[in-house]
Amino acid sequence: MSEAQDRAEVVVVGAGLAGLACALDLVALGRDVRLVEASDGVGGRVRTDAVDGFLLDRGFQVILEAYPELRRRVDLKALDLKAFYPGTLVRIGNEVHRMADPGLEMADALRSLTAPVGTFADKLRVARLRQEVGGGDAERLLEAPAGTTEEVLREAGFSEGMIDRFFRPFFGGVLLDPTLGVSGRLFRYYFRMFAEGTSSLPATGMEALPRQLAARLPEGILQLNHPVRKVTASRVEFEGGGSLEAEAVVVAVEGPEASRLLGDRVADPGSRSVTCLYFDAPESPVNEEILVLNGNGPSEGPVNNLAVLSDVAKGYAPSGRALISVTVVGEPNGSELELEQDVRRQLTGWYGDQVAGWKAIRQYRIAHAQPLQTPALMTSPRRPVRLDNGLFVCGDHRDHASLNGALSSGGRAARELHRALS
Repeated sequence: MSEAQDRAEVVVVGAGLAGLACALDLVALGRDVRLVEASDGVGGRVRTDAVDGFLLDRGFQVILEAYPELRRRVDLKALDLKAFYPGTLVRIGNEVHRMADPGLEMADALRSLTAPVGTFADKLRVARLRQEVGGGDAERLLEAPAGTTEEVLREAGFSEGMIDRFFRPFFGGVLLDPTLGVSGRLFRYYFRMFAEGTSSLPATGMEALPRQLAARLPEGILQLNHPVRKVTASRVEFEGGGSLEAEAVVVAVEGPEASRLLGDRVADPGSRSVTCLYFDAPESPVNEEILVLNGNGPSEGPVNNLAVLSDVAKGYAPSGRALISVTVVGEPNGSELELEQDVRRQLTGWYGDQVAGWKAIRQYRIAHAQPLQTPALMTSPRRPVRLDNGLFVCGDHRDHASLNGALSSGGRAARELHRALS
């Protein structure tokens, strides 16, 4: 860094969604900001790799278009979003059954009433739950007391079959916890987000979202490839030497890294892990822009859900090829090769001998995909973002593990910092 760059009014550490939102808001408030990022690009966990003509998001991710913070901050039209079908295909035994969202696909939803994913009464309970969580400010759902997601579902009267065959694979995949031990507050919030809007992919990959935000930053603010060694309320020190002095510092990194940098000021929130495997196939085994769930449970194999991303957004794969995304929740046993073999065995039962012809492209093992979000840890839906007079923190571990939570926490940190400096 040059001598002129050795000082800034505010330094934001981490150019994930929270850091980008924080930096943009601070710039809009007239603050002199530097945004430093350890890696070679923006987005944090929302990154996309281009490999041999395929677009590989780092883990299966979607944009929920109903997110209020996303709608406020992002030009969704510019992302050229490609929508998933509003429902799922659930594998039970050797058969596949369609579960359609009654609010968006009524004809298919009526046909879903007879699917053996749950009872007829369960389908009515879904409609009742939609009504209960709808209306008013969605954030209120994060304030209402609740036990675990499983307890919320049982209190609503859902049958064991409905919980095990649909809610565990679907929301267990969303919340990365098939035991459904995540706070029921989050379940209600996510249920409303899925009910109110479309799940989509940007045409050019999930990284298009943070890239759009970064493009709005004034020139010279963002500095990539700057891993941070140490932070205080007035100084950021970099690995390999160099530092930045500041009047205030915002740590906008994922939970475990925030705990490393901030010590006992921020407890490690714990981690939910996930593995995403990508395969190149000559043709789609699904031929529909829809999520496929394993309704048979983990006894059948490690796959929780599958989607052919090129069925949703054609640009995810070269012409004439199909990109298959497979999600395994939790920490897998064995090596990458052993996991691939287990996944292939399970999917051969789904799609037959064609699976042998699929080429493995890449496997992403994400140790920290989300922070833990048990009822005890979510007693307060928002954790403090102000630590000391000049030290602030933001990220999904301060709100909740979603694109919306990350963006919202960045905005909160910017507002509190601005008030503190004012």
